[in-house]
Amino acid sequence: MIRRFRRKQTSESRADLIPGAALIWLMAAFALLLLPQWDRLPVWLTVSCVLLAAWRWLAQTGRLRLPGKWSRAGLMIVLVGVYVATVQGRFTVETASSFFVLAVGLKWLETRSVRDFYVLLFILVYLASVNFLFHQEIHWTIVNLAGVMVLFIGLQVLNAPGIPGSARSSWKRLGLMFLKTLPVVVLLFVFFPRMAPLWSVPLVSGEARTGISDTMTPGDISSLAQSSELAFRVTFGDDIPARRDLYWRGLILDRLDGDTWRQSRGQGFRRPGEVALDGGVGPLKPNEYDVLLEPTYETWAFALDGSEAVSDNVRKTDNSLFRFNRPADTTLRYRLALPSAPRVDSESLGDARRYLQLPASGNPRARDLAQSLRQQSSGPLEFAENVLSRFRQQQYYYTLRPPQMPDNGIDALLFDVKRGFCAHYAGAMTFLMRSAGIPARVVIGYQGGQPGADSEYLIVRQYDAHAWVEAWIQGQGWVRFDPTAAISPARIESGLREAVQEEGSFLENDWTSPQRYGDMALVQWASLQLDKMNYQWQRWVVGYQGQSQMDLMSRLPGGIGLRELGYVTAAVVGGALLFAGLFTALKGRSFARRDPFSRVLNRWYSMCEDAGVPVRYGETPSQQASRLAQAEPSVAASARTFAALVNRHYYAGGQGANEDIGRMKRLLATLKRQLKRANS
Repeated sequence: MIRRFRRKQTSESRADLIPGAALIWLMAAFALLLLPQWDRLPVWLTVSCVLLAAWRWLAQTGRLRLPGKWSRAGLMIVLVGVYVATVQGRFTVETASSFFVLAVGLKWLETRSVRDFYVLLFILVYLASVNFLFHQEIHWTIVNLAGVMVLFIGLQVLNAPGIPGSARSSWKRLGLMFLKTLPVVVLLFVFFPRMAPLWSVPLVSGEARTGISDTMTPGDISSLAQSSELAFRVTFGDDIPARRDLYWRGLILDRLDGDTWRQSRGQGFRRPGEVALDGGVGPLKPNEYDVLLEPTYETWAFALDGSEAVSDNVRKTDNSLFRFNRPADTTLRYRLALPSAPRVDSESLGDARRYLQLPASGNPRARDLAQSLRQQSSGPLEFAENVLSRFRQQQYYYTLRPPQMPDNGIDALLFDVKRGFCAHYAGAMTFLMRSAGIPARVVIGYQGGQPGADSEYLIVRQYDAHAWVEAWIQGQGWVRFDPTAAISPARIESGLREAVQEEGSFLENDWTSPQRYGDMALVQWASLQLDKMNYQWQRWVVGYQGQSQMDLMSRLPGGIGLRELGYVTAAVVGGALLFAGLFTALKGRSFARRDPFSRVLNRWYSMCEDAGVPVRYGETPSQQASRLAQAEPSVAASARTFAALVNRHYYAGGQGANEDIGRMKRLLATLKRQLKRANS
């Protein structure tokens, strides 16, 4: 079969094939540039791209034929049909990126000539830029950079396939070019004015992201507890507060609908076209902290209780929550300040019915318990303490594996199974307080966090997600109560790992997470060091924009403003171009002085000028010799021989170069004598 395909392959199609070595580099670059999207591309699409590229390679080796026009069209229709069926009408940045990858995969089947190679090369460079929409971490940046460098290696191999060790010499040339251009790149990075583009709009993402949501059904947060994905990092101006004080408020859920707690008020109108300002510039004051939030595609921000906004990109709501003016579709930095004195809640309760709402029926035993505790309590504070005492004194357990409680779940939790997670206990306590006529609400966010490398900052992950209760106490405002702290103090004091250590359920389904192996010091050290690199990369490189740049410029002598930045940028670009031009010219002259062939050729041009035959730009040596022969026929034979030697030197691979130069020198001497005799 293979032989039959080989026989059918015409000599013309073989001539169209690009060099195999260059094709291998192009395929290696494609594989590298697919890596940053491995977790979002459908499996069928990744497999299809691999098979299409493999098909192209088999055609290169003569084992298969590339499909014809109609076959390519049929294949394209089938794959696009599968794509349309899988995306189901969704148009998001992820589906658009997937379609682009599919188009790149199909392009392999029509990459036949050198021209196609160039087209595919530029498409892959664009793919590298698309990857930055999803991953901006330093390790993925290195992978993208490696992919682009491999593309350039392929380009050099394409243009010089016969040079021994071309790949090694290509790497060397690329490295030297990188080092030469690095100073200019760094200067432009620092000084180029970073203004938000006018066309900037939030990315529309349809990806299901791990993180808290605006509803809470018992069991939701327990699933978050099995994720070690990063939620946000925090840098404090002073020491990191005690873990028990780290309650990161995010959302308030005040309406119970069946078993689900929801927000009774929506998030309001979002302005999708508004560009968020960056926040967090200058040194941190002792009471301030910077939050570097991972993309959530939501508008809520997380903050400690009583904080105040410092940066302009976050605003405080009437519930002492914080919100952005646009969804956080990229890593976002904002700055807040802790209160200098204990918080005195100035909020009013407002509509009390909002915080007393309960379903008309259900959980009768919990309602009776609330009435009983109410009669034993002198006020809301004592009622709350009685509820917490019940949790402490009775056999309640904190577990990531709570049993199903489909009917009257709060009754089942409080009187039967007595096993649950923070969402169960926060919901149950809020239900009891409302049943007793005490305004209460569920707050969800995160609690705690892990110190980063050298304790420079705090790392908060998804398994730190938490739910607790706030109750309205007359004269004190909203007061926090955490039933989880009463049942499992280790969860608040030490973290989730210690709280479920006996159960062994911490990240039990996430074998690849370094956080799962907390008892392995080397793994933890490596994980923290990698996170530290990414954190600094995000803060000082990815987050270097707008206010951050102007803050740095204001510290330079003279206080550089936006206009001066433009001047500096123009000076850097102009200076770099001028330096490159001068360097190239000087290097050319130096090369000409060292090269014996160039010296002979320059003497030939000078002789032509002296003979009244000026040298014309773009004219070939043969044309130059013909014009000299027309001006002086007696030198025609010598002039044409000289031109033939020049052509031979340029286009015959330099074979016999030393002999040619010797003959050219002798011909020049002969030509000068012939011209001298003709003019005498």
